[in-house]
Amino acid sequence: MTTFDYLMGGFAVATRPDNLLFCFIGCLWGTIVGVLPGLGPLAGLTLLLPLTYKLEPASAVIMLSGIFYGAMYGGSTTSILLRIPGEAASIMTCIDGHAMARQGRAGPALVVAGVGSFIGGTMSVVGLTLFAPPLAQLMLKVGPAAEFALMALALLVMGFVSSGPVLKTIAMVVLGLLIATIGLDPLTGFPRFTFGRIEISEGLSFVAMALGLFGVSEILLNMEDVLSVKPIRPTLASLIPRAADMRASAPAIARGTLIGFVFGFVPGISHVVSTFASYAVERKLSRHPEEFGHGAIAGVAGPETANNATTGSAMIPLLVLGIPAIPATAILLSALMIHGVNPGPQLVSEHPQVFWGLIASMYIGNLMLLALNLPLVGLFVNLLRIPYAWLAPSVLLICIVGIYSVNANAAEIGIMAAFGLIGYMLRKLQFDCAPLLLAVVIGDRMEVALRRALIISDGNWAALAQDAFSRIFLGAIVVLVALQCIAWRLGVRRKDLVELKSTSEENPT
Repeated sequence: MTTFDYLMGGFAVATRPDNLLFCFIGCLWGTIVGVLPGLGPLAGLTLLLPLTYKLEPASAVIMLSGIFYGAMYGGSTTSILLRIPGEAASIMTCIDGHAMARQGRAGPALVVAGVGSFIGGTMSVVGLTLFAPPLAQLMLKVGPAAEFALMALALLVMGFVSSGPVLKTIAMVVLGLLIATIGLDPLTGFPRFTFGRIEISEGLSFVAMALGLFGVSEILLNMEDVLSVKPIRPTLASLIPRAADMRASAPAIARGTLIGFVFGFVPGISHVVSTFASYAVERKLSRHPEEFGHGAIAGVAGPETANNATTGSAMIPLLVLGIPAIPATAILLSALMIHGVNPGPQLVSEHPQVFWGLIASMYIGNLMLLALNLPLVGLFVNLLRIPYAWLAPSVLLICIVGIYSVNANAAEIGIMAAFGLIGYMLRKLQFDCAPLLLAVVIGDRMEVALRRALIISDGNWAALAQDAFSRIFLGAIVVLVALQCIAWRLGVRRKDLVELKSTSEENPT
């Protein structure tokens, strides 16, 4: 039988009335938890996991996977409307998405985010269908040295394309790497910088930091002069994207699909990193990089597409190797094992109805999410009509409830408040908070990859460049640094020429 025949068998499973209902429930619940600040796919999956114990394996996995990629869709809504990330991967959407909302263009931002999410999610499922076995074999060759080089490249790219000065960006990256060391040592289990507090033994909550740096700080900035923050009253015409918006977002959606797919199937690389990488690429390739941070449509289309493009490729290490690539897929791994389905190379032959039924349901689920989200754009945008003096306390309350509901840990509320104040001060001083969060996301993984590579090589630092993948990533770092140095040098020369020309015009001989 061909892949197409197996896929048709999967559609026979996914289109059963009960499985269609479970898929819809998963997509709807995923959208809800994605919109609510502090929750996201991990919390959404955890809350509904006990309800799947009595279901068939295929039905359980179909519903849980719907929650997974549904939360990816929903996270962009509050990011665009309120500058509060509904889930961690929507942080980059806050920057240009909310700027578009303040310009009265929240509708186009939400539509482009929805369309990009649909395209990225669907294409990643196509890739999952066609390339799962060979990509799984390729992933086995990515060792710790290559993983370290890849993460170093991600930090370097963020440093060069950040909206702030380079020195300030480097300071944010260093601060993020230091914060990532808080908690138990990932290899020895020895507590570091916990000061005897059990609450932070697993490190500072990333979601709490994200909500504080982006959400609470935004509220504090706006509350400085709440009377000046006027509610936005969008018109019907403003909800429809212009042709120029679709043309500008099309290349970003294509690149975001590729970036998200590549980052999604590498074990240990969070889907959050793909959004940072996509934003960095779009800013670097843009003819008008100065528009980023001020409402660039590509700054919404690229990251949101990359975010959802990870959903299909993240299933590859889970289904073929039994390795959860991102935390949310660890819940799916638990669900499969609870139902007696062991992910691995034998999954396709031993449980074809689960494997192909899941893939087919992801095609259907993406269509369901598009049908759910686009008609609700007008309803969501009406949130901007609420006066900010009423909206801010409500949003803050939702953030507090969302943070507490994840782990029932009151300390995370304090972390959110502390980083809200830190974010407020950093933004007043013109620091970009995004590099800090990127460094926190990959800091612990970067440390573990480096230490494992050195342990394997018995402390030989040259081993970091012996692997083929490591050479590729390190070569990219060298090329990027060289190009940036050339750009800086040419920029200085161009500036000197302009000053010389103006001086000669002011003092003609």
